[in-house]
This record gives sequence, C-alpha cells and structure tokens, in this order.
Amino acid sequence: MVRPIKPRFLRGNPKIYYFKPQGIPLKNLEEIILMPDEFEVIKLHDDDDLDQIRAAKEMLISQPTFARILNRAHKKIAKALIQGKAIRIEKK
Repeated sequence: MVRPIKPRFLRGNPKIYYFKPQGIPLKNLEEIILMPDEFEVIKLHDDDDLDQIRAAKEMLISQPTFARILNRAHKKIAKALIQGKAIRIEKK
C-alpha cells in the first residue's frame, strides 16, 4: 500500500507560467509540466541558495524527499532545454 503524500508548504507563485523556445509557436511544441512542489524546490535551492536540509524544513518535508523532488525538477528542465520543449508551471 502506498503512503499518502504529506501536504507540502509552498510559498511562491510564479509570475510567469510558460517558457518556450523563441520563434516556435506554442501550438507546435510539446510541453514539460513542472509541478508546484518542483517549482518550489528549484526556487529554494537554486534561487534562494538554501541547502537541502534547510529548504526541506521550509517545505515541511524530509531531506530525502526534497532531494527526489529536486532531481525530478532538474531532469524535467534539462529535457525541455535540450529537446526544445516548452515548460508549463502548474498552478497550485
């Protein structure tokens, strides 16, 4: 039986919800969807420069969970950049 997902404390709302390669209409692009918790870990770790332990405490999750979400978010962003896909940030 799978454990239920604990609620996560998410503070930030992005001002922009889409990023796409320049010069290609959005209708011609595949999307990569970045979930709200993935956006939050990127913000805390890469933008706010918090270490994983402190950032995990801010989100009220464990450090291993934070690391898994961060890894998943980095992979999604890398895939979008390398393969020329749009990134859509899911709203809360």
